[in-house]
This record gives sequence, C-alpha cells and structure tokens, in this order.
Amino acid sequence: MPYTSQVQDYRRSLERSRQSLSRADRPDVFPLAGRRWDLLDEVFAPVYSPSTGIALDFLGLTGPVDDRAHRGSFLEIGCGTGVIAVTAALAGHGPVVASDINPRAAENAAVNARRHGMSDRVRAVHSDLFAALGDDERFDTVFWSSNYVLGPDHYQYESDHERAYVDAGYRAHRRYLEQAPHRTTPGGRALLHFSSRGDHPLLTRLAAETHRELRLVDSRTVREGEYGDDLVEHLLLQIVAIG
Repeated sequence: MPYTSQVQDYRRSLERSRQSLSRADRPDVFPLAGRRWDLLDEVFAPVYSPSTGIALDFLGLTGPVDDRAHRGSFLEIGCGTGVIAVTAALAGHGPVVASDINPRAAENAAVNARRHGMSDRVRAVHSDLFAALGDDERFDTVFWSSNYVLGPDHYQYESDHERAYVDAGYRAHRRYLEQAPHRTTPGGRALLHFSSRGDHPLLTRLAAETHRELRLVDSRTVREGEYGDDLVEHLLLQIVAIG
C-alpha cells in the first residue's frame, strides 16, 4: 500500500496510539475549551492532538454559551472523552447521544457529562457507529471526527484505542457514508471531520460508490506532531445523499 507522505503512514499513527497510552505526562484531568475534563485509561487523549479543539471550532462550540439556546438534537460518533458531545449539550443541543466503539470511551463520556451537570441531556452509548441506536432515532446533527488514517484492509486491531487512530480498509468510513444521512432529521446534517492525514481521493470514491456527495463546509490548516513539523489540513465535510 503506497503512502504519499509520512503523515499518512498508518504505522506512524499506530505508534502514536501506543505512546499515548503509556506517556509519563498522560493526565487524569486536562483543560480544553475553558473547562476541565476527566481522561480514563485506554481512551483517546485530546491533549496530544489538536483535532478535538478544531472540531469544536468547526461546530461553533467555542464561543460563549447561551443556556436559553436550543440547537436541536446531536449525535457524536467516536465520542472519546465526550468533550464535543458534552460541550454541545452545554451550548443548547439536546438531546445529545455520545457513541463510541470503545466501551471505556462511552464510560468516559458519561463521567464528563456528570462532571458538567449534563447527565440529563447526554446519553453515552457503547456502539459500533449506529448499531446500538434505536431504528427510529434521528438527529439534527450527526457528527464524526473520524479515524481518518487509512490502514491495510487486513490489519487486526490490538486494542480499541487503535481504532481512534486508524481505519482498516476504510470499512468504518464506507459504513458512515452509507448510514449517516439516514440518521438525520428532515433538514438535518450528516458531518464528517476528515484531514490530510487520510486518503481524500479514496474517500471521494467511496462517497460516489455509496451515492453520496461530499460538500466542503470548512477547513483549517495547522502544524501537528510532537515538534509541530507536520502541516495538516482539517476538513469539515457534509455528506449528502444523491440520486
């Protein structure tokens, strides 16, 4: 499998996953977006990547909170610590569902919902994409900040934590493209946070194969990596059913 640059090499991302779990500076509590958040073992740590902060910005969740606002229902796929889902609830979204294939992440999201008094508005679910949701559940916003690095189709995950970094064969991306538009309310949006660490041409081909169109909503280019040496473009894409 060819890789156009180091930032797209799945082996590098898997090493980042392993290091994140064992780093001496891995915190139990971390600050982000003006609040403090619990971080459980085996859960993706937002402190080692700008992606969570960028996602909050993409979604308009970094400004002042208006407790009287009602922004509609919200589903986050791959919720991790629950920062995005809980912040969405604090900003007026509701009901909010935080879903993750990693059971420790679903637990972490519930912990942070309690920390910020949002347990009545945020439901944390252990789920492979939409599998554990009710057939009739629909949301005004469906959002996934994806594991956009492409891994070999044959790769066998060694932990649930690795799934936050790499998608083997883009199988999860294909299913998300197919299913996410069916999970929106009339007028709702299915959104995908992707980046140049991933294979955008392949994602575009998968969208065409699943009769989906990818529309660019926003983009941001930042320096990432331990020493800020990787120039990475982050994209917010809307998935639209066509045909």
